[in-house]
Amino acid sequence: METAGLTSLSVGGGCAAKYSAARLEQLLEGLVPAEAEDLLVGLDPADDAAVYRLDDERALVFTVDFFPPLVDDPALFGRIAATNALNDVFAMGGTPLLALSIAAFPEELATEAVAAVFTGAEEQVRAAGAILAGGHTIRDAEPKYGLAVVGTVHPDGVWVKSNARPGDAVFLTKPLGTGLVLASKGDIGEAARWMTTLGDRVAEALRPFSPHAVTDVTGFGLFGHAHEMAERSGVRLVLDAASLPALSGALEAARAGVRTGGDPRNREFAPIESSGVSEELLALGYDAQTAGGFLVSLPADKALSLQNEFRARELFVARVGSVEEGEGIVVR
Repeated sequence: METAGLTSLSVGGGCAAKYSAARLEQLLEGLVPAEAEDLLVGLDPADDAAVYRLDDERALVFTVDFFPPLVDDPALFGRIAATNALNDVFAMGGTPLLALSIAAFPEELATEAVAAVFTGAEEQVRAAGAILAGGHTIRDAEPKYGLAVVGTVHPDGVWVKSNARPGDAVFLTKPLGTGLVLASKGDIGEAARWMTTLGDRVAEALRPFSPHAVTDVTGFGLFGHAHEMAERSGVRLVLDAASLPALSGALEAARAGVRTGGDPRNREFAPIESSGVSEELLALGYDAQTAGGFLVSLPADKALSLQNEFRARELFVARVGSVEEGEGIVVR
């Protein structure tokens, strides 16, 4: 049976394996958005998950996310993949209820390794308050794992990425650099801790502040997801390069020339205005994240209260910019 590390079986792992955002936009242009009064969030515009209203008090949140392994530890891979999918529901303001596995593994891979992936995922689903109730597994030369997740949200409490407003403050709830750290082949302990940190506590802390826009930062990098937020909201996001939080070792890896496969695709998708910003900080902003933090836009007069609340709950948050009239992304 196959005993090699999981990453030796994949071409590119984690959210760096995402399809090019620019090509994805071209593909989706050919799809006609569903005309349904109760489809609150679909493809017009697309978001982190679909939302369908059941009645005046309940709506379903539905998402799917999977990718090849980015670490060799099977249980850790399962936990990271599950976290990445579950956090889509939290980023919409919802609560996960039920998950199904989406799995593809080589038949030669040891059964114990596959079982460890499932076990790691199940533990994370349970930690999110949901149930892993089954799934579908196929044979594939390259391992892949993820979840389809359904949750609930109040129809009036849905968070989208398309409602940022001029005058908002912009926050990030996890440090950046998971792709850089993993690609540098150094100590991944800190990165693994963040990639297995669920968004439930962050969502709970955010909810009373009624944020204008929320999205989770994953394969398109901070700048890619900021580009989506700015374009779909019809605003300009101004980011402070010096305020971008980085994982230990991420900037050192960027200075050494480490890049992931997602970097050039993200640069093509999300051009930015920048002057005097170092290349390592630009690489950090374009780095494909896996199970990254939430990018949040909310009224600036709530910023201090939000920071105090996160501090009281011992949650990470960094103020990284603001929203202005205009368009595009500016990094200063």
